[in-house]
Amino acid sequence: MDVRDSTNPVLARGRRCLARANARHPWSHNEHFHGWILRNLPARRRAAVDIGCGTGVLAGKLAPHFAHVTGIDADAGMAGVATARLTHDRRVTIRRCSFDDFATTASDGDADLITMVAVLHHLDLDDTLARIPRLLAPGGRLLVVGLARVSSLPDLAVDLISAAANPVMGLIKHPRPARLTNVPAAGQPVMPVRDPAITLKQITAAARARLPGATVRRRLFFRYTLRWDKPLATAPPPASGPPGHAQPEVDVPSGCQQPDSAA
Repeated sequence: MDVRDSTNPVLARGRRCLARANARHPWSHNEHFHGWILRNLPARRRAAVDIGCGTGVLAGKLAPHFAHVTGIDADAGMAGVATARLTHDRRVTIRRCSFDDFATTASDGDADLITMVAVLHHLDLDDTLARIPRLLAPGGRLLVVGLARVSSLPDLAVDLISAAANPVMGLIKHPRPARLTNVPAAGQPVMPVRDPAITLKQITAAARARLPGATVRRRLFFRYTLRWDKPLATAPPPASGPPGHAQPEVDVPSGCQQPDSAA
């Protein structure tokens, strides 16, 4: 079903042409959806957690909107770069640990926002979604930007449109042609990548089972979005305190480590 795996010579030639155009005008699909996240922040903004924070770009964008932001990443290289990027921002803490370690030992209801960008397909879908309600505060929000395996005609149609539109978006975002090279920048870690094994249908079913009321949307540029709001508790949450008072941070689980800054 996925045309990117087709051996048809016409499709193969088209893929090569698109690949050259995309390489000349690169842009980040993940960062493209940061705007969607920033437009969908919850009303209460004390603490945010970015799961799989990578190099810390989103954590840095969330910092002006929250009293404290915690970014976690299991990859030492990514966590090191994120630490170096945000070392002077006291609102942000970067920790190297897995989601399992974080979720197992984190306190109940600490986070007003949990974000995952291109992360969920690296994790166990059902187990991960089942843990989210405990981690979020009442009224807290989960925002996911993810990848799904192409498995239906609607998936295929959106994938083809995305493939055709991708070079156009590249020209808009990166009009000056980039130098073509297969060598990563010196000292920069390689971001872990994995092809998605789960389909949008499976993701939607799991979200409905574990997060009633969740909204899942298929998007252009090879991504889907998921949004879920934890219902408010019967009693209102305690006030965050008058301006100038210290705001609570998300408790850092014992299994997480603070990485050294990347060189």
